[in-house]
Amino acid sequence: MKLIIAYIKPERLNAVKQELYKREVFKISVTTALGCGRQKGFMESYRGVLREVNLLKKMRLAIAVNDDFVERTIDGICAGARTGKIGDGKIFVLPMEDCIRIRTGERGQEAIG
Repeated sequence: MKLIIAYIKPERLNAVKQELYKREVFKISVTTALGCGRQKGFMESYRGVLREVNLLKKMRLAIAVNDDFVERTIDGICAGARTGKIGDGKIFVLPMEDCIRIRTGERGQEAIG
């Protein structure tokens, strides 16, 4: 079992979801995040005052998958999020020790679904 965490541009979320659905990955958790990387932000003027915005809006996806779904999940995220420009995002793959479905008490691979 793996936990896949991805940070993507907000405008690419629907494309990523469609690519994941094509690959039979349906369970996903999405949160709004702020972060910076190579983009380094931008300058904006608000009421005549210049300010640096270096924490950009991103979407954080958390997807728990069984081992046989890891590559197809990564491929789906890449296919949906890639624009070829700086800021497309990052994917992190972490080992997951256990998963428990609260409703039934199932554990492990059966709990992920």
